[in-house]
Amino acid sequence: MSRRRREKKEGHHTDESWLLPYADLLTLLLALFIVLFSASSVDAQKFQKLSQVFNGIFIGGTGPMDFQQPIETDDHSKDHPEPLDGEKEEQEEMDEPHKGDEIVLDIEEQKELEAIQSKINAYIQKNDFNNKFDTSLTTEGLLLTIRDNVLFQSGKAEVREEDKKTAKELAVLLEMDPPRNIIISGHTDNVPIGNAHFQSNWELSVMRAVNFMKVLLEDEKLDPKWFSAKGYGEFQPIGDNKSEVGRAKNRRVEVLILPRIKNEEK
Repeated sequence: MSRRRREKKEGHHTDESWLLPYADLLTLLLALFIVLFSASSVDAQKFQKLSQVFNGIFIGGTGPMDFQQPIETDDHSKDHPEPLDGEKEEQEEMDEPHKGDEIVLDIEEQKELEAIQSKINAYIQKNDFNNKFDTSLTTEGLLLTIRDNVLFQSGKAEVREEDKKTAKELAVLLEMDPPRNIIISGHTDNVPIGNAHFQSNWELSVMRAVNFMKVLLEDEKLDPKWFSAKGYGEFQPIGDNKSEVGRAKNRRVEVLILPRIKNEEK
């Protein structure tokens, strides 16, 4: 009885015929992953290596373990595929600094603007406006900043009668020969406004710039064609609107005297 059981046990063999389709399935999956890996950034070198892998899989290979080495790629090309020639030229143009964004003042132009700045600074010192007026020379031109409480009552856009004298004195300082383009811009803090005259800070800032410009242009020596007005509302702050000091800085009128090169462009 024991001999029969031993003979029966020794005569049993496991069927391994499933290994062949299983190996073929793994081979096909490997080929699929290789295609997906290379589809996003295929160049000539990668395509040649991909072809070699497929040739090996479908011609010379016998199973998935014969092709363990992946397509070689360096980290830079994997993360940043090499652009085509047209893309390279476009990228180079985008990477170049925009020469028109900033204007580099030449020596003569800078000296002229510095002379105007000196006259304005002398006026500020004479009238003790150091805490109310400020000048700065930038690549955009000469910027004169005026606190809003110098010219306007809170929430109003009309220049106060007692401050029109100050505006007219500034107009004399803007008399230049030849003239320059001058931009008047109004700015506010972020405290909402809503009254019978203005529904937003943007409207208030525009009208303040316009009304201040009108007072300046009462000077007959100033040509209106060189002047323009803008309103930015609360959207170009120079101080922190979370504090009263910052909000006071943001409530301002700016007079930007442009370099002559911008006059020529217009």
